[in-house]
Amino acid sequence: MDQELYDEFGNYIGPEMDDSEEEESEGEEEAGEEGEEGEDEEGGREVGPAGPEMDEDGGEGTIVLHEDKNYYPGAEEVYPGVATVTLDEDAQDLEEPLLKPVKQKQFSVLESVSPELHVEPEFIQSLMQTPQLTRNVAVVGHFHHGKTMFMDILVGQTQVKAFDPAKEVRYLDARVDEQARGLSVKATPCSLVLESTSSKSYLLNMMDCPGHPNFSDECSAGMRAADGVVLVVDAVEGVMMGTAKMVEMAMLERLPLTVVINKVDRLILELKLPPTDAYFKLVHTLEEINTLVSQHWVPNSLDPTKPPPRISPERGNVCFASAAHGWCFSLLSFAKLYTDYHQQPGLGPKELAKRLWGDAWLDPETRTFRKTAPQTPGPSGAPVPRTFVQYLLEPLYKMYSAALGEEPEHLAHTLREVGVSLSKPELHLDPKPLLKLILGRFLGDASGLVDMVVTKIPSPVEGAAAKVAHTYTGSLDGSTSEVAAAMMACDPKGPLMVNVVKLLSGPDGRAFHALGRIYSGTLKSGDSVKVLGEAYSLDDEEDMAVCDVTGLSLGNGRYRLDTPQAHAGNWVLIEGIDGPINKTATVTARAPSKGHSTVEIFRPLAFNSCPVIKLAVEPLNPAELPKMVEGLRRISKSYPLAGTKVEESGEHVILGTGELYLDCVMHDLRRMYSDIEVKVADPVAAFCETVVETSAIKCFSETPNRRNKLTMIAEPLEDGLAEDIERGEVSMDWDRKQLGEFFQSKYDWDLLTARSIWAFGPDANGPNILVDDTLPSEVDKKLLAQVREAVVQGFQWGCREGPLCDEPIRNCKIKILDATIAPEPIHRGGGQIIPTARRVAYSAFLMATPRLMEPVFEMQIQAPADVVTSIFPVLARRRGHVVQDAPKPGAPFYTVKAYIPAIDSFGFETDLRAFTQGQAMCFTHFDHWSIVPGDPLDRSVILHPLEPSIPQALARDFMVKTRRRKGLSEDVSINKFFDDPMLLELAKQDAQFQGMM
Repeated sequence: MDQELYDEFGNYIGPEMDDSEEEESEGEEEAGEEGEEGEDEEGGREVGPAGPEMDEDGGEGTIVLHEDKNYYPGAEEVYPGVATVTLDEDAQDLEEPLLKPVKQKQFSVLESVSPELHVEPEFIQSLMQTPQLTRNVAVVGHFHHGKTMFMDILVGQTQVKAFDPAKEVRYLDARVDEQARGLSVKATPCSLVLESTSSKSYLLNMMDCPGHPNFSDECSAGMRAADGVVLVVDAVEGVMMGTAKMVEMAMLERLPLTVVINKVDRLILELKLPPTDAYFKLVHTLEEINTLVSQHWVPNSLDPTKPPPRISPERGNVCFASAAHGWCFSLLSFAKLYTDYHQQPGLGPKELAKRLWGDAWLDPETRTFRKTAPQTPGPSGAPVPRTFVQYLLEPLYKMYSAALGEEPEHLAHTLREVGVSLSKPELHLDPKPLLKLILGRFLGDASGLVDMVVTKIPSPVEGAAAKVAHTYTGSLDGSTSEVAAAMMACDPKGPLMVNVVKLLSGPDGRAFHALGRIYSGTLKSGDSVKVLGEAYSLDDEEDMAVCDVTGLSLGNGRYRLDTPQAHAGNWVLIEGIDGPINKTATVTARAPSKGHSTVEIFRPLAFNSCPVIKLAVEPLNPAELPKMVEGLRRISKSYPLAGTKVEESGEHVILGTGELYLDCVMHDLRRMYSDIEVKVADPVAAFCETVVETSAIKCFSETPNRRNKLTMIAEPLEDGLAEDIERGEVSMDWDRKQLGEFFQSKYDWDLLTARSIWAFGPDANGPNILVDDTLPSEVDKKLLAQVREAVVQGFQWGCREGPLCDEPIRNCKIKILDATIAPEPIHRGGGQIIPTARRVAYSAFLMATPRLMEPVFEMQIQAPADVVTSIFPVLARRRGHVVQDAPKPGAPFYTVKAYIPAIDSFGFETDLRAFTQGQAMCFTHFDHWSIVPGDPLDRSVILHPLEPSIPQALARDFMVKTRRRKGLSEDVSINKFFDDPMLLELAKQDAQFQGMM
């Protein structure tokens, strides 16, 4: 129809239109033209990359190219402020998401909801207010002797929901890497409410400590907070290296010792020993422990005549257990089973328990107990066994044989006779969970352990006086110090005093919870407290900070129980105060009270090991150095014995006790605390510098202003003196008379010399001594006393960084023979005296035949008899030597004791397992320092690269390589430490010596 209105040229040929229709048509055409012009104007505004610029007004004469027209709104109009970027190549991998999810780091296996307990939290808080019903215990022992699994027995008794008997829970191994490695890395506190055999509840604060010798520092922290020790010993392996170190540490901390002989099931199932032989095996293990206790016993200062305690079941300080099968008993708890079943007047559990160990027999005719074996044979015709064998081991053996050898129907009948009932599904369980159920129900809970801990370990109130005397550095006079009196009385209303012994990392690795023991006072959430660091003193209060306590809780492995307040005698995890704490700290109230202004700190932890393995680290990306430095700071907080330092060359060094220790440190640094890639160098050993002779000449040095002159000589210390100083057996805090008596009686020193000791170096317990050996007739003692502090600082500076390779000096005595001091104070300042004292100490050291010392590890190797011969060549190639190899009594393996230099111990365990087909297991522990063979200053030694040095060139080799690593010159320059007058004196004496020749 439209085609009939127009001709072939587009002209209108239809009927004539009215005026109104023409006006509407013209309006539509004008609107269409305006719309096209508007589109053209918009297209003109949005100019393409190659298009010409157009007038924004877009008049009628504006020319708009077709490619510049914009028919649709752009991204700028739809999404204002959004920039569109086109990349030629993807900068991200396909596996990497465009929007990364928020990464939640979780390094601990924690329960989201606290498990249901048999007691209410209010009851636990009421026990915390009664320190007489509290016991603080450290659970220690050798590696894989079953401490954590033994703690599972105790933890399981406090929870309503029982653990799966078919699984090893290891509830207190809360870290993910602990579960993966199968060993404990950190000491874990656990507060449990357990009942004794009399059904009385006690709050046991227990610390599950690692057993590997590399982590003995965690045990030191646990013992510092505890009042007693539970030593867990494997019934088959007996006393091992870790056991001996723990006994030694417990004796040094003056803590009572109790023993749990664990894995008794191995005597039955693995070794298949008869009950009598199993008894003698247990007796031998206890005798080994008693030998160690007698060897390391330290008399108590409050009662020096007290003999060493004896560990024996009849004394109530031994329990027997099988963590794998979930049972534990003492003589008292087993005796209670008999007395509850056979109730006889006059024979209670305590009386019967005394007759169940040692030389005790029950005469079958008279039915009386005897101390000698009866001549009458038993019912079976065999000799009558001891009561422990007859009434404890034989029933235990029968329960094992019934559970493993009888059919379910016969087993159910046997168990009903002893009062144990199992359901049908339980009777068809696998052997291990079946044994757990049967023996757990037959022997009951671990009330025997609770009895042992309650009777043999003092409560915080009873043990407060001895604990404070051993750990507190301040005055113990209760009449003058309110703080000391409150701590020794464990007074919850006294001044607040908390000893923070350890920092526990949070689940995300960001914050730390401070584990502290409250000695006096009451700590509440929200309190403002003062945190005193290890360097705090009344003279120097720089190491002090004020913090607010943001939260308090009790540790329980995989969950924490919040508490509003904690009273004296308890352990508590404190949040909000970890910032200024490095290793340990003393926490006290911010507002001082009467006598509270003289608060001093608790002693830092004492260790029986030394961090002698060094590992240099640097970030893969140099821009991430601040992250790594912050991670190293957290490493130092988390590991009690780990050290971090920056060498003069700028490299960051971590110091640890062994390879496994450093492996765990590097895991935490890379994953938990820094989350960056870190490069590591090959591990090296720390060295020390020492002298073996007295200085050949008197060495002197003048101050830069030529107004002062010091003369010194160096000589070696007596054997054992350096170790005594490090153990704290002698202290500079003693008065001169006490110091003189110690050195005169033990080391035959001259009394005048002993009373003239100025300082130990490089710190208060350093293994070097500075002695004033000047005569009043030759030296002005008053002027010399004026510069004493400066001379001591120079001496300690020199002992901290020796002249050979910037390693600490050890076993050296520096004597001041002469001194010329300027009378004017302005000429004898610290800037003049300190570097001069250091320089003259170095020159005296270099004139006394200097030597290098290296750390030596004690090594214990456990292996079958047929592979012992393979151990000797592996040790010989690494400069190690065997000092003892003997079979373990009652066990199918040998124990080999050897010594190996720490620098040659890297990779030894791998070689040992390769040579013994994986049958040998070794443990190392720092033992002593030994002089490296050879002269480090012998320039005639030629060092060949990539070739091992001969023994007499080792000292030179170690010194040169250490200096290279630290960025020092390859050789020691004597001119650096000798003044020109000293060099002239040396040349003069050399000429005189040549003339005499």
